[in-house]
Amino acid sequence: MLKWDSDIWGKLTGPYSSADNVPVLLQQLMQQYSQEIFDELFQEHLFHQNTIYTATYAAMPFLAQIACSTSDAEVRKELFINCGVIEASRDERDGDPFPESWAELAEETGGSVCTELYREYVEAIGKLKTLTKEVFSYAADPSIDEMEKRYILVADAAYRGSHSVANMLMTFMNGDEYVAVCPVCSEDVYIWPHEDNSAEILQAFEDDPVFHTDQEAHVIVPVTSFVDEEVRALAERAEAIGEQTLVRHLHYLAGETVCPSCREKISVWSSLLSTFTM
Repeated sequence: MLKWDSDIWGKLTGPYSSADNVPVLLQQLMQQYSQEIFDELFQEHLFHQNTIYTATYAAMPFLAQIACSTSDAEVRKELFINCGVIEASRDERDGDPFPESWAELAEETGGSVCTELYREYVEAIGKLKTLTKEVFSYAADPSIDEMEKRYILVADAAYRGSHSVANMLMTFMNGDEYVAVCPVCSEDVYIWPHEDNSAEILQAFEDDPVFHTDQEAHVIVPVTSFVDEEVRALAERAEAIGEQTLVRHLHYLAGETVCPSCREKISVWSSLLSTFTM
């Protein structure tokens, strides 16, 4: 990990400026965790509009260390979620020995510095992944709302390398509507609950049901069991922490329907994930 007084911090960037303040905030967090300080660090220096920065990579090993060493289950959960959101938002996942976009930074600091920063980030993600069992056990408490449980599933998917699933869940965070793209005609397919407001039944629509209330609803034929390995893994994890809305919806999201635009039969799951696959 970078030393607190390293001049490398000044060469790293965040959403608004250099990372000069990042080591100060990290030091404060490591001395005593404060949600207010973490929020400032996360929102002002590490993450903005689903984008992460070189400062984010450098900060991750410190955040992982706090998450792995704390005895406070709530702090562990918060760091697990937020670091998972960071990992879900990482575009350059095949960088070797570091992301191509770091070329300018490598010229300033040297390639070995960039290689080490990237290696330590990947190691930190691995450490955070080891906390999954503890976080899931804590998150199974009924007092934790479904939105937070869904964020935990986002983080878990990201740590497992299922970035398209993580981003899909994060995009449709409320869990009451989804938008797929037909692989045949490339038109949007709106996936919404049944008109009688039953949260358990999803249907397909050609247009956004918010603005087109009288259109035809198309049946989605749900699956009775999950064949796709990723869907099955997600369903098991959602069940484990009590995210029951997603558990019910996955039977439909893994099902088939007829595209409302071209009338071709489509797989909802693959059509849903298609825009999140890099």
